Amino acid sequence: MSQPLPPPPPPQWVVALNSPMPNPTKAASSIPDPPGFSSSKAVGKQREKQQKDQQPTTSKPEETDALKIKKAWEIAIAPSKQIPMNAIMMYMSGNSLQIFSIMMVFMLFKGPIQGLFNTNAAFAKFDTESTRAKLVGVKAVYVLMQLGLLALGIWKVNAMGLLPTTRSDWLAWESERQPLERAYFAFS
Repeated sequence: MSQPLPPPPPPQWVVALNSPMPNPTKAASSIPDPPGFSSSKAVGKQREKQQKDQQPTTSKPEETDALKIKKAWEIAIAPSKQIPMNAIMMYMSGNSLQIFSIMMVFMLFKGPIQGLFNTNAAFAKFDTESTRAKLVGVKAVYVLMQLGLLALGIWKVNAMGLLPTTRSDWLAWESERQPLERAYFAFS
């Protein structure tokens, strides 16, 4: 009887995978850092030095108020950035009464109405004694932008034929229209 052959040795990648990784500091010490790169020890020391150099600076109240007003203006103008996008979406959704167009109109009305109700809450973090007078104009612009979005919604509802702006039979004060069968043509 012959003895079974021993299993072949494992491939090199299996041996490398199962062996512990070499210490990177010993292996990488002979390779210089690439240009523009510093080792982690040097970066850590630089950060500590920068943190020590930067003393907590006290900002003046005027600078803080100016930053608050600037941020408030960004919030006030934000709805105007939505008008072109919403206009294109309303145009592309069509004027037929379908669930998609109805949901689009609902969302178009929901956002500005919530924005109008939450106007004071949107600017509450910027409201101080020194900025209160300047915030009145900012809030007015915010309300105008929200009203612009509502006007876009009203335009869409009118385009869908849901506003009673044209003559229709269901309005009580209008006379009844004659059916097409009773109409007489002049050229017959």
